[in-house]
Amino acid sequence: MRCVLDTNVVVTAMRSPAGASAALLMEARRGGVTLIGNIGLALEYEAVCGLAEHRLAAGLDPSQTELFVHAVLAMMEPVETHFLWRPQLRDPGDEFVLEAAVNGRAAAIVTFNQRDFGAVPATFGIEVLKPNELLRRLGR
Repeated sequence: MRCVLDTNVVVTAMRSPAGASAALLMEARRGGVTLIGNIGLALEYEAVCGLAEHRLAAGLDPSQTELFVHAVLAMMEPVETHFLWRPQLRDPGDEFVLEAAVNGRAAAIVTFNQRDFGAVPATFGIEVLKPNELLRRLGR
């Protein structure tokens, strides 16, 4: 299944290696899901994961955090983004997540903030799921 991980899922995986978000990254590593993303998403992963509050909660120093983010990015299939649909969402910061999903032909956007996306992704045939929902769907 092709999916885009919202930044909150990546941060949660970094902070809680035993949770559903981390399990999703392991599933991607095994090839059970295909992570897709764009440059905007990659830059946000780096910026948000690098915040001291997240690094400290994860028990990682800056170089370990960088390794974590680069490992996530290495698993992603890059997609070229075309800015054809803006604005669609309440939060302009989520637009590039939607654009990565649409341009990358994703089946799902995985996020803890489902309300932020509303019904818009469904118009493109994209589901909005929480990490545990996707894992259940994959039979994990």
